Amino acid sequence: TLLNFYIRNLLYCLVEPPQTGVLHTVVETMSIVSFDIVSQDGGRPFHPAFWWIDGKGGEVKWGFEKLGFVSRKAANVLTGPCGLQRGDRVILILPRIPEWWMLTVACIRTGITFIPGTPQLTAKDIQYRLQVSKAKGIITNDSLAPVVETVSSSCPSLQTKVLVSESRREGWQHFKALFDHNCVQTQSDEPMVIFFTSGTTGSPKMAEHSQTSLALGLTLSGRDWLDFKPSDVMWNMSDTGWVKGSMGGVFGPWLRGTSVFVHSMPQFDPKEVLKTLSRYPVTTLCTAPTAYRMLVQQDLSSYTFKSLSHCSTGGEPMNPEVVSQWKKQTGLQLYEGYGQTEVGMITANQKGKPVKLGSMGTAAPPYEVQIVDEDGKILPHGQEGDIAIRIKPKRPFSFFSHYVDNPEKNSAVVRGNFYITGDRGWMDEDGYFWFVGRSDDVIISSGYRIGPFEVESALIEHPAVVESAVVSSPDIVRREVVKAFVVLSPEFASHNPEKLTRELQDHVKKVTAPYKYPRKVEFVQELPKTISGKIRRNELRKWEWGEI
Repeated sequence: TLLNFYIRNLLYCLVEPPQTGVLHTVVETMSIVSFDIVSQDGGRPFHPAFWWIDGKGGEVKWGFEKLGFVSRKAANVLTGPCGLQRGDRVILILPRIPEWWMLTVACIRTGITFIPGTPQLTAKDIQYRLQVSKAKGIITNDSLAPVVETVSSSCPSLQTKVLVSESRREGWQHFKALFDHNCVQTQSDEPMVIFFTSGTTGSPKMAEHSQTSLALGLTLSGRDWLDFKPSDVMWNMSDTGWVKGSMGGVFGPWLRGTSVFVHSMPQFDPKEVLKTLSRYPVTTLCTAPTAYRMLVQQDLSSYTFKSLSHCSTGGEPMNPEVVSQWKKQTGLQLYEGYGQTEVGMITANQKGKPVKLGSMGTAAPPYEVQIVDEDGKILPHGQEGDIAIRIKPKRPFSFFSHYVDNPEKNSAVVRGNFYITGDRGWMDEDGYFWFVGRSDDVIISSGYRIGPFEVESALIEHPAVVESAVVSSPDIVRREVVKAFVVLSPEFASHNPEKLTRELQDHVKKVTAPYKYPRKVEFVQELPKTISGKIRRNELRKWEWGEI
C-alpha cells in the first residue's frame, strides 16, 4: 500500500502539478493508507505523524488520520466564525505548540496564505508585518495578544484576531470553537505562505511561496539530504517563525510519511536536548551549527542515543572541528545543507555520498547550481564567485513566486540566466561547493538572519546615538554575532561605557526582536564612509574579522 502511495503521488506531482495543496493531499492519502492503525497481523506499532512533548510530562500524539481530522476542524474556525477566505493573508505567531502545526495545514487546506513569525517579535515588528503584508488576520497566544492590541488600530487591513489559549479575551476569536470543514481546490500556483527575510538595506522583505514550490522541492531534499523513511521520527529544532521550521518540521517529513517530533523547549538547553535524545526514539535530528557546538561541549559519554541514526545541520556555516568532534563522540556523521528562504535547499551533503569536511555538499535536485561572475558567466572550478541557480529558460518548480510588492528586489536577484543567492563560494572538480561568505552585510548568528539596517534603526532611536554601523563579529559558540560601532552624542560622551552598553542593548531588545541586539558594542569617534557618505560596513567587517 505504501509503495503504491509513493508511486501514485510522486508521479502525479512531478508530471502534472496538483490542483489541490500538495501537503493536505498527502495528509489525506496517508490517512487512507492507515498509518494510524496496526497491520492486520497486529505486528506494526502505532507510528505518529506528529509527536509533541513539553518536557514536563505533557504529550500529544497524532496519527495522519487524527492530523487530518484536527486540521479540518481548525480550517473550519478560520473560514467559519473568523470570516477568512481563500486568498486572505494571516500572520501566525505561536511557539512550538501543536496548534502551530494544526493551523499550518488548515491554512493550506483553505487557500489562506500564512505568514509565520517568531514569538520574539516586538510590537514594532508586528505592526510592520501587518501593515506591509495587508494581513486580514493574526493568530497568536496570550503572551502576544496585548502587544497586538497596541498596534492593531494602525493596521486597517486587520479584521480578525484569533487567540490560541484556554482563556478568552474581548475582541478576539477563541480558537476552541471547531466545526467540520470542506477543503477548497487551490491551484498549484496560488500563494500558500509568505516568509519575512532580512536584507542588507531596508526592512525585511516578503518572499512568497506557492502551493507547490516548497512541497515538491522538499520531497526531494527529504529523500536525498534528510533520508526520511516512514518509520523515522524527525526532530527539527528550528523556531516556528523561520522557513527551516516549515522545511524540516512540516513539508519535508510529512511528504515522506515521517513522524514530526517537537519539544516545546522555550530556550535551548543542551542537557535537556541530550536527555530527550536518550529517552525518545528520535531517529533524525536537525538543528543549527550553534546547537551542535554547544552539544559537543557536554560529556556525551553519559548519554546513549538508542535510535538516532541521521544528523543534519544548516542555517550557517559549520566548523569542520565540530563535525569531527560530533562523529568522534557519537559515531554519527553530520550532514550539512545550504538553503534559502526563497528557494529551499540549494546544496547538501547527501546520504550515501562522501562528505568533505567544510563543504556544503553538491547541488540539491532539482537545481543546477553554478559559480558565476559579475556578468552571469559560469566560472571554472576553484575560482571564487557568486553562488547562483539557473532559472532560464525554465524557472525551477520549487522556486518562490516573488518578493511581494518589491519589483526592485525581484530584478536585483536575477543576473542573466541565473538567480543570485547573495552568497560567495567556489566549486571543486567533484562538484562540491565551499562557502566563502555573504556578498552583502546580512549577519547569520545561531541560524538567525539579521539585517544591519534593522539594528541600526533601533539604535538611532536612543538619544545617546548619533549614528551607528552594525556588522558581524567572530564568536566561538555562535560563529558570528552582532556588533555595533556607535558614535555618541556629546552629552553622553562621558558616560560609563559598560553601563551605556547595557542600556543600548536593552533598548534594542525592546524596540525590535531580542535576538537582534548587539552582543558587542564599540564606541568610536567616526565611521568610515564613501565619498557619497555611505557607511563602509564592508571595511568594518573586514577589520573585525582580522582581514585588514
